Amino acid sequence: MLPLTIPFLATIGLATLGYFLGRSRAISVAGRDMRVLNALPHQHGLNTCFSTLLPPLAVMLVWALAARIASRKGVMLAPENPTLVYIILIGLAVAGLGLSMMKISRDFRARNASERWIMGLLIFASTVAILTTVGIVLSMVSETLNFFGQYDWKAFFFGTTWSPSFSGRGGDSQLGIIPLLWGTLYISFIALAFAVPVGLFAAIYLSEYASPRLRSIAKPMIEILAGIPTIVYGLFALLTVGPLLRDVFAEPLGLGDSASSVMTAGLVMGVMLIPFVSSLSDDIINAVPQAMRDGSLGLGATQSETIRQVIVPAALPGIVGAVLLAASRAIGETMIVVLGAGAAARLSLNPFEAMTTVTAKIVSQLTGDTDFGSPETLVAFALGLTLFAITLGLNVLALYIVRKYREQYE
Repeated sequence: MLPLTIPFLATIGLATLGYFLGRSRAISVAGRDMRVLNALPHQHGLNTCFSTLLPPLAVMLVWALAARIASRKGVMLAPENPTLVYIILIGLAVAGLGLSMMKISRDFRARNASERWIMGLLIFASTVAILTTVGIVLSMVSETLNFFGQYDWKAFFFGTTWSPSFSGRGGDSQLGIIPLLWGTLYISFIALAFAVPVGLFAAIYLSEYASPRLRSIAKPMIEILAGIPTIVYGLFALLTVGPLLRDVFAEPLGLGDSASSVMTAGLVMGVMLIPFVSSLSDDIINAVPQAMRDGSLGLGATQSETIRQVIVPAALPGIVGAVLLAASRAIGETMIVVLGAGAAARLSLNPFEAMTTVTAKIVSQLTGDTDFGSPETLVAFALGLTLFAITLGLNVLALYIVRKYREQYE
């Protein structure tokens, strides 16, 4: 591919220079009375900056995308003389700079021109986000269709055995997703069973009982949990929580002797989800009008009765939405499961046995020296698309509940 670092840096430099030149030019045109200008000097500078920067950047972006598409087809899209391309790109920047400088006058509405550039940038950012999502889905769908061309979809969706074989004999692999879905849902259930009560009670205490000083300290400390890397949670599950659960519960009760288990991963994941439930629920509870609290207390209800019978029912749709969003986060977690739950794909009700999830198997199937055209590798895309559909459904359900049952308060 053609290296575009030189024209990119040159364009950035010219755009920065264009801002100051445009601003200075507007000041000189105005003279001593700035009121004669139809726009402020810095708006002329912004218009000059955008006119210099965006055209060559658009050409570079189109060129990079075309080169990427061509390289996937085995075609090298590179000119024989890169210097000529550099001259054209820098020439576009210089031309934009010169044209915008020529437009500067007392009557030129630079504010409207710069607003159009900014609106174009916002539209471009929105389009990139949408196209990225569409590209991810299409890439997963294409590879998933390739997988189902080599493996029976009924055996994948309804099979109860997960036993991939990398021996080169495709018929030896059993790639049923049900054990992986069971492990995913089991661990997520334990995580939510721990995180939802703790997070909800913490939100109620912080919003209804805690003093402003205590709230200002406790709320940031709870939200710090959301910033801890998941690999740290995984190491905590592997080195601390797992051995503790094994020695205190599993071995004395005869339920297992492994430190890696569903309970280990579920509890640690629940700790990770507490700030998601707590912060969202706290914001939702605080949105309930104070008049509802005062009315309940004025009728003789205690504070706990007001919370139970007035505040929580009023905030319930938002709380349910927060729980569903936390569930989506739990289903997509990887590192905690890899280090805390083990790698065994099994159907069992014992929470102290090692199990695995869809995300963990996606990692394992794409790790190592494997044939990217074999079903054992392509199954990772089918797993990913299935997980994407599940989490998308939960997110849509959460948004539906919030929008349908949300109370509008003044």
